[in-house]
Amino acid sequence: MTKSYVFYEVGKYSVIWFSLLGMFFLGFKRNSYPYLIYLLLLIPGILVSYDIISYDVNFRKSVLFNLSGPICLAIASVFIFGRTIRNDQLLKVLDYLIYPMISMTTYIILYSPDIREVITNTASNSAVSGGYGPNQVATILGLGVFILLTRLLIPYKNTLVQGVMMLFLVLMGYRALLTFSRGGVIVAVAMSIAFIVILYFSTSLKYKAKISLKMLFLIAAALSVWAFAIFQTGGLIENRYANEDALGREKSDITTGRAELLITEIEAFKDNPFLGVGVGRVKTHFKEELGISIPTHNEISRMLSEHGVLGIFALLVLIFAPLVTKLNGRKNIYFYPFLIFWGLTIAHSSMRIAAPAFIYALSLLNIDYDSKKKPALHRK
Repeated sequence: MTKSYVFYEVGKYSVIWFSLLGMFFLGFKRNSYPYLIYLLLLIPGILVSYDIISYDVNFRKSVLFNLSGPICLAIASVFIFGRTIRNDQLLKVLDYLIYPMISMTTYIILYSPDIREVITNTASNSAVSGGYGPNQVATILGLGVFILLTRLLIPYKNTLVQGVMMLFLVLMGYRALLTFSRGGVIVAVAMSIAFIVILYFSTSLKYKAKISLKMLFLIAAALSVWAFAIFQTGGLIENRYANEDALGREKSDITTGRAELLITEIEAFKDNPFLGVGVGRVKTHFKEELGISIPTHNEISRMLSEHGVLGIFALLVLIFAPLVTKLNGRKNIYFYPFLIFWGLTIAHSSMRIAAPAFIYALSLLNIDYDSKKKPALHRK
Protein backbone atom coordinates (compact mmCIF):
# COMPACT_ATOMS: atom_id res chain seq x y z
CA MET A 1 0.00 0.00 0.00
CA THR A 2 2.78 2.45 0.89
CA LYS A 3 5.03 1.15 -1.94
CA SER A 4 7.77 0.55 0.63
CA TYR A 5 8.32 -3.15 -0.08
CA VAL A 6 11.55 -4.32 -1.73
CA PHE A 7 9.69 -6.55 -4.21
CA TYR A 8 6.21 -8.07 -4.43
CA GLU A 9 7.06 -11.53 -3.08
CA VAL A 10 9.00 -10.31 -0.02
CA GLY A 11 6.32 -11.62 2.38
CA LYS A 12 6.61 -15.20 1.14
CA TYR A 13 10.41 -15.14 1.08
CA SER A 14 10.43 -13.75 4.62
CA VAL A 15 8.34 -16.70 5.84
CA ILE A 16 10.68 -19.07 4.00
CA TRP A 17 13.78 -17.40 5.49
CA PHE A 18 12.57 -17.46 9.09
CA SER A 19 11.32 -21.05 8.72
CA LEU A 20 14.78 -22.09 7.49
CA LEU A 21 16.34 -20.26 10.44
CA GLY A 22 13.97 -22.12 12.75
CA MET A 23 14.93 -25.47 11.24
CA PHE A 24 18.64 -24.62 11.54
CA PHE A 25 18.39 -23.78 15.25
CA LEU A 26 15.53 -26.06 16.34
CA GLY A 27 15.58 -28.84 13.75
CA PHE A 28 12.52 -30.48 12.20
CA LYS A 29 10.60 -33.73 12.50
CA ARG A 30 11.43 -36.68 10.27
CA ASN A 31 7.74 -37.38 9.66
CA SER A 32 7.40 -34.01 7.87
CA TYR A 33 8.63 -35.75 4.70
CA PRO A 34 5.21 -35.50 2.93
CA TYR A 35 5.96 -31.83 2.28
CA LEU A 36 9.32 -32.68 0.75
CA ILE A 37 7.46 -35.10 -1.54
CA TYR A 38 5.07 -32.24 -2.33
CA LEU A 39 8.03 -30.09 -3.45
CA LEU A 40 9.47 -32.91 -5.57
CA LEU A 41 6.12 -33.31 -7.35
CA LEU A 42 6.38 -29.69 -8.52
CA ILE A 43 9.76 -30.10 -10.26
CA PRO A 44 8.54 -31.76 -13.51
CA GLY A 45 6.28 -28.74 -14.16
CA ILE A 46 9.33 -26.47 -13.93
CA LEU A 47 11.21 -28.63 -16.45
CA VAL A 48 8.26 -28.46 -18.87
CA SER A 49 8.33 -24.64 -18.66
CA TYR A 50 12.09 -24.55 -19.11
CA ASP A 51 11.78 -26.66 -22.23
CA ILE A 52 9.23 -24.23 -23.72
CA ILE A 53 10.63 -20.82 -22.78
CA SER A 54 14.24 -19.75 -22.30
CA TYR A 55 15.67 -18.78 -18.92
CA ASP A 56 15.16 -15.05 -19.15
CA VAL A 57 13.20 -12.50 -17.17
CA ASN A 58 9.87 -13.97 -18.29
CA PHE A 59 10.87 -17.46 -17.20
CA ARG A 60 12.01 -16.35 -13.78
CA LYS A 61 8.95 -14.18 -13.21
CA SER A 62 6.43 -16.75 -14.36
CA VAL A 63 7.97 -19.68 -12.51
CA LEU A 64 8.91 -17.99 -9.24
CA PHE A 65 5.64 -16.03 -9.06
CA ASN A 66 3.63 -19.25 -9.27
CA LEU A 67 5.90 -21.41 -7.10
CA SER A 68 6.81 -18.95 -4.33
CA GLY A 69 3.48 -19.72 -2.60
CA PRO A 70 3.81 -23.53 -2.72
CA ILE A 71 7.47 -23.34 -1.64
CA CYS A 72 6.51 -21.03 1.23
CA LEU A 73 3.82 -23.50 2.32
CA ALA A 74 6.15 -26.49 2.12
CA ILE A 75 9.07 -24.91 4.03
CA ALA A 76 6.82 -23.47 6.76
CA SER A 77 5.03 -26.82 7.10
CA VAL A 78 8.29 -28.76 7.43
CA PHE A 79 9.37 -26.43 10.24
CA ILE A 80 6.03 -26.43 12.12
CA PHE A 81 4.98 -30.06 11.51
CA GLY A 82 4.74 -32.03 14.76
CA ARG A 83 5.68 -29.16 17.07
CA THR A 84 3.88 -28.69 20.37
CA ILE A 85 3.34 -25.28 21.96
CA ARG A 86 1.25 -24.11 24.89
CA ASN A 87 -2.13 -22.48 24.33
CA ASP A 88 -0.90 -19.13 25.67
CA GLN A 89 1.96 -19.25 23.16
CA LEU A 90 -0.47 -19.83 20.29
CA LEU A 91 -2.57 -16.87 21.42
CA LYS A 92 0.60 -14.75 21.42
CA VAL A 93 1.35 -15.89 17.85
CA LEU A 94 -2.16 -14.81 16.85
CA ASP A 95 -1.54 -11.44 18.54
CA TYR A 96 1.58 -10.97 16.41
CA LEU A 97 -0.57 -11.68 13.36
CA ILE A 98 -3.12 -9.09 14.44
CA TYR A 99 -0.72 -6.18 15.07
CA PRO A 100 0.19 -5.51 11.40
CA MET A 101 -3.46 -5.98 10.49
CA ILE A 102 -4.32 -3.18 12.93
CA SER A 103 -1.68 -1.00 11.25
CA MET A 104 -3.13 -1.80 7.83
CA THR A 105 -6.70 -1.05 8.97
CA THR A 106 -5.60 2.27 10.45
CA TYR A 107 -3.79 3.20 7.23
CA ILE A 108 -6.83 2.35 5.10
CA ILE A 109 -9.12 4.45 7.29
CA LEU A 110 -6.78 7.46 7.35
CA TYR A 111 -5.84 7.52 3.67
CA SER A 112 -9.00 6.35 1.91
CA PRO A 113 -10.92 8.97 -0.08
CA ASP A 114 -14.56 9.81 0.60
CA ILE A 115 -16.47 6.54 0.20
CA ARG A 116 -19.51 7.98 -1.58
CA GLU A 117 -17.30 9.66 -4.19
CA VAL A 118 -15.30 6.56 -5.24
CA ILE A 119 -17.93 3.82 -4.92
CA THR A 120 -20.13 4.20 -7.97
CA ASN A 121 -20.72 0.56 -8.94
CA THR A 122 -20.59 -2.94 -7.45
CA ALA A 123 -17.11 -3.89 -8.66
CA SER A 124 -14.19 -4.54 -6.29
CA ASN A 125 -12.60 -1.20 -5.44
CA SER A 126 -8.90 -0.64 -4.74
CA ALA A 127 -9.48 3.05 -3.87
CA VAL A 128 -11.04 2.04 -0.55
CA SER A 129 -8.52 -0.79 -0.06
CA GLY A 130 -5.48 1.37 0.54
CA GLY A 131 -4.62 1.37 -3.18
CA TYR A 132 -3.86 -2.37 -3.04
CA GLY A 133 -5.69 -5.36 -4.52
CA PRO A 134 -9.16 -5.47 -2.89
CA ASN A 135 -9.23 -9.27 -3.07
CA GLN A 136 -6.02 -9.57 -1.03
CA VAL A 137 -7.00 -6.80 1.39
CA ALA A 138 -10.40 -8.43 2.02
CA THR A 139 -8.62 -11.75 2.63
CA ILE A 140 -6.35 -10.26 5.30
CA LEU A 141 -9.11 -8.21 6.91
CA GLY A 142 -11.31 -11.31 6.96
CA LEU A 143 -8.53 -13.25 8.69
CA GLY A 144 -8.24 -10.41 11.21
CA VAL A 145 -11.99 -10.52 11.84
CA PHE A 146 -11.77 -14.25 12.54
CA ILE A 147 -8.81 -13.98 14.91
CA LEU A 148 -10.41 -11.13 16.88
CA LEU A 149 -13.73 -12.98 16.97
CA THR A 150 -11.94 -15.90 18.64
CA ARG A 151 -10.59 -13.40 21.19
CA LEU A 152 -14.16 -12.32 21.87
CA LEU A 153 -14.80 -15.91 22.94
CA ILE A 154 -11.36 -16.36 24.54
CA PRO A 155 -10.95 -12.84 25.93
CA TYR A 156 -7.82 -10.92 26.86
CA LYS A 157 -7.16 -10.57 30.59
CA ASN A 158 -6.79 -6.78 30.31
CA THR A 159 -10.19 -5.08 29.95
CA LEU A 160 -8.77 -2.07 28.06
CA VAL A 161 -6.95 -4.30 25.57
CA GLN A 162 -10.13 -6.34 25.11
CA GLY A 163 -12.13 -3.20 24.36
CA VAL A 164 -9.59 -1.89 21.83
CA MET A 165 -9.42 -5.25 20.07
CA MET A 166 -13.21 -5.49 19.83
CA LEU A 167 -13.24 -2.01 18.30
CA PHE A 168 -10.83 -3.20 15.62
CA LEU A 169 -12.97 -6.30 15.13
CA VAL A 170 -15.82 -3.99 14.07
CA LEU A 171 -13.55 -1.74 11.98
CA MET A 172 -11.96 -4.67 10.13
CA GLY A 173 -15.36 -6.18 9.36
CA TYR A 174 -16.61 -2.84 8.06
CA ARG A 175 -13.54 -2.17 5.88
CA ALA A 176 -13.63 -5.75 4.55
CA LEU A 177 -17.17 -5.12 3.31
CA LEU A 178 -16.15 -1.84 1.67
CA THR A 179 -13.56 -3.57 -0.53
CA PHE A 180 -16.57 -5.07 -2.40
CA SER A 181 -14.52 -8.28 -2.62
CA ARG A 182 -16.76 -11.04 -1.31
CA GLY A 183 -14.21 -13.84 -1.05
CA GLY A 184 -12.41 -12.68 2.09
CA VAL A 185 -15.67 -11.91 3.90
CA ILE A 186 -17.26 -15.27 3.05
CA VAL A 187 -14.11 -17.13 4.14
CA ALA A 188 -14.11 -15.25 7.46
CA VAL A 189 -17.75 -16.20 8.06
CA ALA A 190 -17.05 -19.87 7.26
CA MET A 191 -14.03 -19.95 9.61
CA SER A 192 -15.96 -18.24 12.39
CA ILE A 193 -18.91 -20.65 12.17
CA ALA A 194 -16.54 -23.63 12.30
CA PHE A 195 -14.68 -22.24 15.32
CA ILE A 196 -17.86 -21.36 17.24
CA VAL A 197 -19.34 -24.83 16.68
CA ILE A 198 -16.11 -26.57 17.73
CA LEU A 199 -15.68 -24.40 20.83
CA TYR A 200 -19.35 -24.72 21.80
CA PHE A 201 -19.33 -28.53 21.78
CA SER A 202 -15.98 -28.83 23.55
CA THR A 203 -16.71 -26.68 26.62
CA SER A 204 -18.72 -26.92 29.82
CA LEU A 205 -22.38 -25.96 30.18
CA LYS A 206 -21.43 -22.76 32.00
CA TYR A 207 -19.10 -21.70 29.18
CA LYS A 208 -21.76 -22.59 26.59
CA ALA A 209 -24.04 -20.02 28.23
CA LYS A 210 -21.30 -17.37 27.96
CA ILE A 211 -20.75 -18.21 24.29
CA SER A 212 -24.49 -17.92 23.59
CA LEU A 213 -24.63 -14.50 25.25
CA LYS A 214 -21.60 -13.26 23.28
CA MET A 215 -23.16 -14.54 20.08
CA LEU A 216 -26.16 -12.27 20.63
CA PHE A 217 -23.79 -9.32 20.95
CA LEU A 218 -21.89 -10.45 17.84
CA ILE A 219 -25.03 -10.81 15.73
CA ALA A 220 -26.23 -7.34 16.81
CA ALA A 221 -22.82 -5.83 15.98
CA ALA A 222 -22.70 -7.60 12.59
CA LEU A 223 -26.18 -6.35 11.64
CA SER A 224 -25.22 -2.81 12.68
CA VAL A 225 -22.03 -2.90 10.58
CA TRP A 226 -23.98 -4.28 7.61
CA ALA A 227 -26.64 -1.59 7.93
CA PHE A 228 -24.02 1.16 8.18
CA ALA A 229 -22.18 -0.22 5.12
CA ILE A 230 -25.45 -0.16 3.14
CA PHE A 231 -26.01 3.44 4.19
CA GLN A 232 -22.46 4.52 3.31
CA THR A 233 -22.51 2.85 -0.12
CA GLY A 234 -26.01 3.93 -1.03
CA GLY A 235 -27.19 0.30 -1.06
CA LEU A 236 -24.52 -0.83 -3.55
CA ILE A 237 -22.94 -3.28 -1.08
CA GLU A 238 -26.33 -5.02 -0.82
CA ASN A 239 -26.45 -5.28 -4.61
CA ARG A 240 -22.94 -6.73 -4.63
CA TYR A 241 -23.81 -9.61 -2.32
CA ALA A 242 -27.09 -10.16 -4.16
CA ASN A 243 -25.05 -10.51 -7.40
CA GLU A 244 -26.65 -7.42 -8.93
CA ASP A 245 -25.19 -4.42 -10.71
CA ALA A 246 -25.57 -0.80 -9.63
CA LEU A 247 -29.04 -0.62 -11.22
CA GLY A 248 -30.24 -3.75 -9.41
CA ARG A 249 -30.09 -6.05 -12.44
CA GLU A 250 -28.92 -9.61 -11.76
CA LYS A 251 -25.50 -10.42 -13.18
CA SER A 252 -25.18 -13.46 -15.41
CA ASP A 253 -21.96 -14.70 -13.76
CA ILE A 254 -21.76 -14.78 -9.97
CA THR A 255 -18.08 -15.78 -10.15
CA THR A 256 -17.03 -12.54 -11.96
CA GLY A 257 -15.27 -14.48 -14.73
CA ARG A 258 -13.59 -17.10 -12.55
CA ALA A 259 -15.79 -19.92 -13.86
CA GLU A 260 -14.58 -19.30 -17.43
CA LEU A 261 -10.96 -19.37 -16.23
CA LEU A 262 -11.64 -22.60 -14.33
CA ILE A 263 -13.14 -24.29 -17.39
CA THR A 264 -10.16 -23.21 -19.51
CA GLU A 265 -7.72 -24.64 -16.95
CA ILE A 266 -9.60 -27.93 -16.84
CA GLU A 267 -9.44 -28.11 -20.63
CA ALA A 268 -5.69 -27.48 -20.44
CA PHE A 269 -5.43 -30.39 -18.00
CA LYS A 270 -7.38 -32.65 -20.36
CA ASP A 271 -5.02 -31.74 -23.21
CA ASN A 272 -1.89 -32.27 -21.06
CA PRO A 273 -2.93 -34.74 -18.35
CA PHE A 274 0.49 -36.14 -17.36
CA LEU A 275 2.85 -33.20 -16.86
CA GLY A 276 0.52 -30.25 -17.50
CA VAL A 277 1.29 -27.18 -19.59
CA GLY A 278 4.20 -26.15 -17.35
CA VAL A 279 4.58 -23.71 -14.45
CA GLY A 280 3.43 -20.21 -15.36
CA ARG A 281 2.13 -21.32 -18.75
CA VAL A 282 -1.59 -21.16 -17.92
CA LYS A 283 -1.47 -17.36 -18.30
CA THR A 284 -0.33 -17.87 -21.90
CA HIS A 285 -3.07 -20.47 -22.29
CA PHE A 286 -5.67 -17.88 -21.23
CA LYS A 287 -4.27 -15.52 -23.86
CA GLU A 288 -4.56 -18.14 -26.58
CA GLU A 289 -8.02 -19.45 -25.63
CA LEU A 290 -9.79 -16.40 -24.15
CA GLY A 291 -7.81 -13.50 -25.58
CA ILE A 292 -6.94 -12.16 -22.11
CA SER A 293 -3.58 -12.25 -20.31
CA ILE A 294 -4.37 -12.83 -16.65
CA PRO A 295 -2.90 -15.00 -13.87
CA THR A 296 -5.09 -17.72 -12.40
CA HIS A 297 -7.39 -17.05 -9.45
CA ASN A 298 -7.61 -20.69 -8.39
CA GLU A 299 -4.57 -22.55 -7.05
CA ILE A 300 -6.36 -25.91 -7.26
CA SER A 301 -7.13 -25.65 -10.98
CA ARG A 302 -3.65 -24.15 -11.56
CA MET A 303 -2.06 -27.25 -10.04
CA LEU A 304 -4.07 -29.42 -12.42
CA SER A 305 -3.42 -27.38 -15.57
CA GLU A 306 0.28 -26.65 -14.94
CA HIS A 307 1.36 -29.89 -13.22
CA GLY A 308 -1.09 -32.47 -14.57
CA VAL A 309 -1.55 -35.71 -12.61
CA LEU A 310 1.42 -34.83 -10.41
CA GLY A 311 -0.51 -31.72 -9.38
CA ILE A 312 -3.37 -33.93 -8.19
CA PHE A 313 -0.96 -36.01 -6.12
CA ALA A 314 0.55 -32.80 -4.67
CA LEU A 315 -2.91 -31.55 -3.65
CA LEU A 316 -3.71 -34.91 -2.04
CA VAL A 317 -0.55 -34.58 0.05
CA LEU A 318 -1.67 -31.16 1.27
CA ILE A 319 -5.15 -32.45 2.13
CA PHE A 320 -4.29 -35.73 3.85
CA ALA A 321 -1.05 -34.82 5.67
CA PRO A 322 -2.80 -32.55 8.21
CA LEU A 323 -5.77 -34.93 8.52
CA VAL A 324 -3.39 -37.75 9.47
CA THR A 325 -1.89 -35.57 12.21
CA LYS A 326 -5.42 -34.93 13.51
CA LEU A 327 -6.23 -38.65 13.54
CA ASN A 328 -3.02 -39.25 15.48
CA GLY A 329 -4.44 -37.24 18.34
CA ARG A 330 -2.97 -33.79 17.84
CA LYS A 331 -5.00 -31.06 19.53
CA ASN A 332 -5.61 -27.71 17.91
CA ILE A 333 -8.94 -25.91 18.20
CA TYR A 334 -7.93 -23.77 15.21
CA PHE A 335 -7.21 -26.82 13.02
CA TYR A 336 -10.38 -26.86 10.92
CA PRO A 337 -10.80 -23.04 10.66
CA PHE A 338 -7.20 -22.69 9.48
CA LEU A 339 -7.65 -25.42 6.87
CA ILE A 340 -10.90 -23.74 5.75
CA PHE A 341 -9.01 -20.46 5.34
CA TRP A 342 -6.32 -22.14 3.24
CA GLY A 343 -8.71 -24.14 1.06
CA LEU A 344 -11.23 -21.39 0.34
CA THR A 345 -8.64 -18.63 -0.08
CA ILE A 346 -6.56 -20.48 -2.67
CA ALA A 347 -9.80 -21.31 -4.51
CA HIS A 348 -10.65 -17.63 -5.13
CA SER A 349 -7.34 -15.78 -4.76
CA SER A 350 -4.71 -18.42 -5.51
CA MET A 351 -1.52 -17.93 -3.41
CA ARG A 352 -0.70 -14.32 -4.22
CA ILE A 353 0.06 -13.55 -0.58
CA ALA A 354 1.86 -15.52 2.13
CA ALA A 355 -1.15 -15.82 4.47
CA PRO A 356 -2.70 -19.07 3.12
CA ALA A 357 0.67 -20.86 3.24
CA PHE A 358 1.53 -19.73 6.76
CA ILE A 359 -1.97 -20.29 8.19
CA TYR A 360 -1.98 -23.79 6.67
CA ALA A 361 1.30 -24.50 8.45
CA LEU A 362 -0.14 -23.26 11.77
CA SER A 363 -2.90 -25.87 11.50
CA LEU A 364 -0.20 -28.54 11.93
CA LEU A 365 0.66 -27.38 15.46
CA ASN A 366 -0.16 -29.52 18.46
CA ILE A 367 -1.49 -27.35 21.28
CA ASP A 368 -0.87 -28.24 24.93
CA TYR A 369 -3.96 -27.07 26.81
CA ASP A 370 -2.98 -28.59 30.15
CA SER A 371 0.48 -27.37 31.12
CA LYS A 372 0.95 -23.86 32.40
CA LYS A 373 3.89 -21.58 31.91
CA LYS A 374 6.68 -22.53 34.26
CA PRO A 375 7.50 -19.87 36.86
CA ALA A 376 10.85 -18.15 36.48
CA LEU A 377 13.56 -19.18 38.94
CA HIS A 378 14.89 -16.48 41.23
CA ARG A 379 17.95 -16.45 43.43
CA LYS A 380 17.31 -16.07 47.13
